[in-house]
Amino acid sequence: MAGLVASLVGAPAAGAAPAAAEVRHPVQYVDPLIGSTNGGNTYPGANLPFGMIAWSPTSTAGDQTNTAAANGYSYDTTRLRGFSLTHVNGAGCHPGAAGDVPIMPFVGEVDSSPSADTKDEKYAANFSHDNEKAEPGRYRLGLDSGAATDLAVSERAGVADFTFPEDKPASLLFRVSNSLNGSENAHVEIDEAKREVTGWVETGAFCGRRANGGENNRKSYYRLYFTAAFDRAFSGVGTWQNDRLSAGSTTADGGEGYATGADRAGRGSGGYVTFDTKRDNDVRMRVGISYVSLAGAEANLREEIAPRASVADVASAGRAAWDEQLRDVGISGGSEAQRTTFYTALYHSLQQPNLISDTDGRYLGMDGRLQRVGRGQGAQYSNFSGWDQYRAQVQLLALLEPRVAGDFAQSLFNFAQQNGGVWDRWVHISGATHVMTGDPTAATLATFYAMGVRNFDVKGAFDSLYRQATVPHPAGLSDAGCPGQCEGQRPNLAQYLDSRYAAQDACHCWGGAAETLEDSVADAALARWAKLLGRDREYEELSARGGYWRNVFNPQATAGAGYIQARNLDGSWVTPFDPASDRGFAQGSAATYTWMVPQDVQGLATAMGGRETAAARLDAFFHKPDGSWSIRGGDPLRYDPTNEPGIHAPWLYNALGQPWKTQETVRELVDTVYGTGPAGLPGNDDLGTMSAWYVFAALGIYPQAPGRADLLLTGPLFPRAVIAPAGKRRAITIMAPAASDANLYVNAVQVNGARRDASWLDSSFLHTGGSLAFKLGDRPDSGWATAPAGLPR
Repeated sequence: MAGLVASLVGAPAAGAAPAAAEVRHPVQYVDPLIGSTNGGNTYPGANLPFGMIAWSPTSTAGDQTNTAAANGYSYDTTRLRGFSLTHVNGAGCHPGAAGDVPIMPFVGEVDSSPSADTKDEKYAANFSHDNEKAEPGRYRLGLDSGAATDLAVSERAGVADFTFPEDKPASLLFRVSNSLNGSENAHVEIDEAKREVTGWVETGAFCGRRANGGENNRKSYYRLYFTAAFDRAFSGVGTWQNDRLSAGSTTADGGEGYATGADRAGRGSGGYVTFDTKRDNDVRMRVGISYVSLAGAEANLREEIAPRASVADVASAGRAAWDEQLRDVGISGGSEAQRTTFYTALYHSLQQPNLISDTDGRYLGMDGRLQRVGRGQGAQYSNFSGWDQYRAQVQLLALLEPRVAGDFAQSLFNFAQQNGGVWDRWVHISGATHVMTGDPTAATLATFYAMGVRNFDVKGAFDSLYRQATVPHPAGLSDAGCPGQCEGQRPNLAQYLDSRYAAQDACHCWGGAAETLEDSVADAALARWAKLLGRDREYEELSARGGYWRNVFNPQATAGAGYIQARNLDGSWVTPFDPASDRGFAQGSAATYTWMVPQDVQGLATAMGGRETAAARLDAFFHKPDGSWSIRGGDPLRYDPTNEPGIHAPWLYNALGQPWKTQETVRELVDTVYGTGPAGLPGNDDLGTMSAWYVFAALGIYPQAPGRADLLLTGPLFPRAVIAPAGKRRAITIMAPAASDANLYVNAVQVNGARRDASWLDSSFLHTGGSLAFKLGDRPDSGWATAPAGLPR
């Protein structure tokens, strides 16, 4: 039988196309414009893997205090006010984060303050997508004004060619105060003799303008310093502050504040330099940035971009860096569109975390003091969208870049030590923003360790996270920032430990039911980490707490079914109850959150009345009553592919003994919700989370639960894929020779040549690597991987 299965798995189906060659240069399939509309909030500009600088356009819809999309660029808005030096991929708050120091090539006389141009009527320009080209590490755009921009970057620096019409005045505007969320202060200085423009912006305020708690976060937590060096002299200079223009001035200061609309309009500062374009209409500028100091920005530029380096030189090096990074996963076969979707998703997944340390290892700590990376740590990283990333992106990072994952784990631990022992759930640069809910760092570091990441202070990090989970902190009783940015990392922990759930009326959190589920996931992940460390007492304690989700499952929530439901401190259920309501939850309904028990799917199924009942309910979660799919969002009773609480749900059928439904549901999402073009993401990419989901889905594997290295299986999209990060671990080869649009169902699986009649793999496969071979067909196979004893636990 084993030999028969081997022959069936290894042989292509009758009529299948011959094996395609592996993609040699995956960078050619990346389209940075994917996700730049439809709420994806990606940006198309130039960056490198995990880089500090991300040089990309900031668009405008006629309000200088706002942007057309959360991260500054919307494909549907073809007017911009500059090219900003920093961005965060796919963040959901609008405006999002960063967008620091927009630099605008302006054609015309600078005869008024750009800050006074509150509707971006004068100091902005239209463009056509026909004159736009975005590729990894490089971005080019021609403006309707006649100016054109060509950008390329290294990790902490960049180089640009700006070209202007020969017969019109030409300037570069440095809008130093005009970060996406505004600024507390800013400074610009022009040195005509050195042909340099330098300065900084003091800003932060991520999510600071949102209604649900944002006012608490209208604060600064970093300075971005920049130095820009030019290849030619200036023909004129000037600065502005608020509505006052000062021709000939070389220095200016002033921030915009963190309000919006009329409360901020007309405020801010900047500087400009002009050029004589009669005989030479091209301007080359090199720029370095730093979160430490101006000297740090200068050193970063000096170390990374040579004085005579061209845009083409830097772009070529950047393209090669991305090509090497993307080759961590080699695929064969598939259509042009599928390869483009896949490699762009991988590109978006590996843009973060981001460097915040300089080339000399210095960085700004969360305590506001200058720090230096310790021995054994390669760099300090930041930008941690924990509530999103712990579900898919961190697993992909650990799989493909364990060295970066370890440095990132150490970075988060460093921040916690600088923050009074508190691990913030959404870290931006060196700021604790408190955004979202739960304790995602515990789930993240437990996952890293389970997947083999070791290059961080394992004992120190575990002890610190355990202390956070067991010792109440005064901030846990604060309502500041609630509901969206509650200060307490483990809100009202004493009440949680006493009641064994987060009480809706006393939790000081976004939603009691959501908080309970999030903490249960985090504690279950910490428990598994404790087990691996031989910490048996902590394992027993945390394992029990991983089951606290049961205390918010009301089996009689409705007349026909049980749901996760919020409870009050006195034990009563929060009523009235509606499965479509988000009362007690964070960015999701009870219908969605009821499935958010990845650590105990069998227990959840039992609570629902058994696996058959749970599977039938899951059917109704993905389908309308008439049987048609309902997977695009907008219906609070059904699956929402645009947000994280339910993105693991398609894989739950594996544990319910109906894996063929995982296979058809995942493929339907892959084929219809994701794709090419600017609308190719279902919603906010959330620092690579949604893109990482797609990468795993296309490969036919998915992380079972936080804190584990176990993998769930489905039918791969490509006939062959090789996961082979250079020098990191033994390669994983995934073979599905019959893979096609029709052949999505799994009939058999072999692991390293041995038959596997289960829809999951334990951690040993990920750690040792090897081959995973699928036999696929065009019809559901209700016999494979359905035996109760072999179901995922």
